[in-house]
Amino acid sequence: MAEIRMIESGHMGRVAYARIAPNEDLVLSVEKLCLAEGFGHAFVRGALGSLVDACLERADGSCQVIRGPAAEIVSLAGEVRSQPDGSLRAALTGVVADTHGHLYGGPFVAGANAVCVTFEVTLEEWLPSPDN
Repeated sequence: MAEIRMIESGHMGRVAYARIAPNEDLVLSVEKLCLAEGFGHAFVRGALGSLVDACLERADGSCQVIRGPAAEIVSLAGEVRSQPDGSLRAALTGVVADTHGHLYGGPFVAGANAVCVTFEVTLEEWLPSPDN
């Protein structure tokens, strides 16, 4: 299977730090934060928090639910990209621990990952060069 790879030059811009409130969706909140800050593209630089339940996308497109309460996010990485229609789309991937300490990893499904108590996230703006 062929992979699509994009090489892009540019530089890092501003940094935004935010707290996501309880019951707000992780993925959609990251997109909203970028919209509010005027970031067209951004990278996740840090995160700390837990989800009520976590929903990770399996290879077949189905959702694997990791039951909480308070499914802890052990690591989070990802980026936000501007879409052709002007909207933003976050692609977030991470590792989650359930209440028994079992670990699960994969992409977070947008709209299915409600924050438990609070969630802190740090985003760094990416400014692509105009010649890309």
